[in-house]
Amino acid sequence: MMIALKAATPQLPRTTAVADHVVAVDETDSTNALAVQMIGDGSLTLPDHQDGELAVAVVAADRQTAGRGRNGHKWVSQPGRCSTMSYAVRIPRAIATDESVNGWLQMIAGLVTLDALNGMIEEYGAAPNQPDCSLELKWPNDVFCHGLKLGGLLSELVIPPSSGTGTDADADDDVVIVFGVGLNLALGACRLPTPQSTSLQLHVSGLPSFGEIRDAVAERQVEGFRERLVKFIADPKGQAESLREEVKAVCWARGRQVEAHFTDGTTLTGEAIGLNEDASLILRTQDGTDHTVRTADVGVL
Repeated sequence: MMIALKAATPQLPRTTAVADHVVAVDETDSTNALAVQMIGDGSLTLPDHQDGELAVAVVAADRQTAGRGRNGHKWVSQPGRCSTMSYAVRIPRAIATDESVNGWLQMIAGLVTLDALNGMIEEYGAAPNQPDCSLELKWPNDVFCHGLKLGGLLSELVIPPSSGTGTDADADDDVVIVFGVGLNLALGACRLPTPQSTSLQLHVSGLPSFGEIRDAVAERQVEGFRERLVKFIADPKGQAESLREEVKAVCWARGRQVEAHFTDGTTLTGEAIGLNEDASLILRTQDGTDHTVRTADVGVL
């Protein structure tokens, strides 16, 4: 019989030391939903973006009762085993709404997450159990290890109360992007939610306690979002080029035969050969035609 785990308020001393604002609760429906609500009612505020500076707020919970993924999917997590965090940042509206570059915001969140996990593993002297257990990104929003889903990301744009809307909106205004990051860190094999999922502790030996892992990873994510987004805001087009090369090295789908599932129920099968300049996926079908995939669930065949 599987024993139910009790939620407890996350203790995040390292994260609190680097973040501009931290909200930690034992349980909520969704950390993204809580962050969006608090931004809307003014209880979670972030200073305006300034050149070379970026504020980052964190909303954390030990248990989510209605965790969300992309396209209406559910994110199942367990207290004391899975990290459920949302990171809120203010960036210029012009960048957040520019379809030629805003796809890279999701990719940045993925890279920040890989950096944080790999940095934590190195800090504690832990090591992968097998050479092929490296962490990768499955376009557009999953963290993969050994071909299985270890985590997921969900980004949402929020208009803060101080910003205009509709005809009152100013392209120079800031908006808030909330990046939700769910990670299976300390799940045993018997607690995995699906056969396609996995957990960090199943692939890496020598890890510290779950609480230490969660805090160390979140601390690094705050610093990573701040560093990477400051650079991106300063030069979106230039950063897009360098990000494209960086993602190429950790893109799990690249070179594989995959099937893209679209929201209208249609599918497209082909080889994932890389990313376009706007961060969309290039899928080459059997007839040699390259197709651009911007919104879809992508699975390997």
